[in-house]
Amino acid sequence: MIGSSISERVRGVVQSVREPPRTLYERNARNVMIDGMGVGLVTGVGTFLSVFLARLGASNVVVGLLTAMPAIAGALLAIPLGQFIGRQRNIIPWYARSRLWVLSSYALTGLVPFMFGSDAAPTVIILIWAIATLPQTLVNICFTLVMSAVAGPTKRIELMSRRWATLGISNALSVAIAGWVLEQMAFPVNYQVVFIASFLGGLLSYAFSTSIQLPETEQVQAERVPWRVGLGRMAIMLRRHRPFTTFVISHFVFRCGMAMAIPLFPLYWVRVVGASDTSIGLINTVQSSVLLVAYALWAYVARRRGAGVVLIVCTLGLALYPLLTALTSQVWPLLLYAALAGVFVAGTDLVIFDVLMATAPEEGRGTAIGLYHTTNYIATFAAPLLGTLAATSLGIATMLLVAAGLRLIGGILFLTLRVGREAEQATT
Repeated sequence: MIGSSISERVRGVVQSVREPPRTLYERNARNVMIDGMGVGLVTGVGTFLSVFLARLGASNVVVGLLTAMPAIAGALLAIPLGQFIGRQRNIIPWYARSRLWVLSSYALTGLVPFMFGSDAAPTVIILIWAIATLPQTLVNICFTLVMSAVAGPTKRIELMSRRWATLGISNALSVAIAGWVLEQMAFPVNYQVVFIASFLGGLLSYAFSTSIQLPETEQVQAERVPWRVGLGRMAIMLRRHRPFTTFVISHFVFRCGMAMAIPLFPLYWVRVVGASDTSIGLINTVQSSVLLVAYALWAYVARRRGAGVVLIVCTLGLALYPLLTALTSQVWPLLLYAALAGVFVAGTDLVIFDVLMATAPEEGRGTAIGLYHTTNYIATFAAPLLGTLAATSLGIATMLLVAAGLRLIGGILFLTLRVGREAEQATT
């Protein structure tokens, strides 16, 4: 049954892209998936961004800042931007243009060595991505609202499983091609060519994201209130909507574990294992390649057992990835661990969005989404910075174990607080 579900998912992805759409939902779904293709092409190249910094001689802290510094702006801006987006009648232009801005930052990164010396390049790259946080915050907020509006409450998992599968395919191809190109040219020109070429994927994403059509909405949350009043209202919202509150708290802990490991993985691959660019590309290709099958698998499980079950299994499973990596000194086992991680990443990608939309209150949804992204940004800022700072004295492997522990605690919170399952019961 699972095999047939996977086959149906593959056919559904292909048909949604190739066949002429007949309804508004089908047109929007096709645009969403081709937009995902463009995003996958660029973010696949983005896999090498931390590696690029490491090879430029950046310190552990600077590599951590690539993840952490942009997040602090997001932590400060997510709530007000969420309120701003909540007042817009049409959010598609904000979504599409912000996405193009973010994806263009990869091309700008490729131009840096042409204009700055090797000593200044890491700092300039960090600055580019710190500035990119503003449009990235808008993208994150708009993405949640756009996907929810396109799919509605009944097709969220269906749509997202197809989008993530499509994105995963293009991501895997992009990583494989980029890894090969990097081995064919001298450093740093090889990285510059790959990053600048990724701009084509950004244009593809922009072209199809602007074609998404949503009905204009009434201007909600138009009232402007002092920040103290706004904080008071958020506190009331958190008290009244327990499923949303427990989700945000549990996800924050889990996100800390996920974010802490992001800069540690490439540092471990390069400085401990001594992996080549081809090996690093292969690790990421393997992880991306399993997503197509994994999304179909977890969509099948979610339909039968519920999103809450998938959430718990996958968050607990993801604790294994940094744990096993920290115990490894050879390249080949990393391929197996990356494949295992890809299976569980697919599940969290698929259901976290669904649980968020199921638990976020209808009234003041833009503010609720902004609050959720604020906690994400706080975790994304603090955890990588703490992890890379501590890795200087305690070792990269030790901090990978800490990241594994945080992921495990997050999974236990999802389990004990009945996150996801409570939301399912509330909607039945």
